Amino acid sequence: MATLNITYDGMSADVPVELERPMTDDDVRRIATELVRSGGVPGMHLSGLSHDAFHSFVVDRFRGPRGEDRIYLRPKVPFGAR
Repeated sequence: MATLNITYDGMSADVPVELERPMTDDDVRRIATELVRSGGVPGMHLSGLSHDAFHSFVVDRFRGPRGEDRIYLRPKVPFGAR
């Protein structure tokens, strides 16, 4: 289990994700797109989100203080700007 943090259009939210195998950056972007489209991300339901909305976003991976996996999907610019 990992926590995926998605930052988009000035919003940011955490969502737990099951990791059955190592995920590539493209996997993270694809999963995030489907989660946001389906309403699976608290406060971030955008059913019309384009399939390439996260194409140029950066994927960062960190280990939390208790050893938990944290994955951040964010724009290349700070503060969620487009």
